[in-house]
Amino acid sequence: MLRLLRHLWPLPATVLGLLFALLARATGGTWQRVDGVLETAGGWPAHILRRDLPFSGAVAAITVGHVVLGVSANALMATRTHERAHVRQFERWGVLMLALYPCASILAWAKGGHPYRDNLFEREARAAEHSAARRAIEVC
Repeated sequence: MLRLLRHLWPLPATVLGLLFALLARATGGTWQRVDGVLETAGGWPAHILRRDLPFSGAVAAITVGHVVLGVSANALMATRTHERAHVRQFERWGVLMLALYPCASILAWAKGGHPYRDNLFEREARAAEHSAARRAIEVC
């Protein structure tokens, strides 16, 4: 039941992500399902991600619900831990993430910080990356 709710709560955002995924596929991109998340690489969305986006500049990947759009398969693999943190954020906040994320960027900027690097959601995703890296080192 909890798994179902984690997918239903962000469903409107996931539908938006699916539209971008379809666009990627129709324009030469590829897609695959990894751990219950649709990952798409290339196509027109990748072209947009490589441009200067508001607040962040170019990015390797972006998450919309349970869909991750990446510039390439390598970028998806390299950013998987980071982007899965964003998937969990969508599971927690649902469609509200579509408004909360830009609000967090504006708040960071209003406090004198960088709208991307100091965004609460980005800091949380980077912390997940660092935690995973520490665990990987400890296993070795």
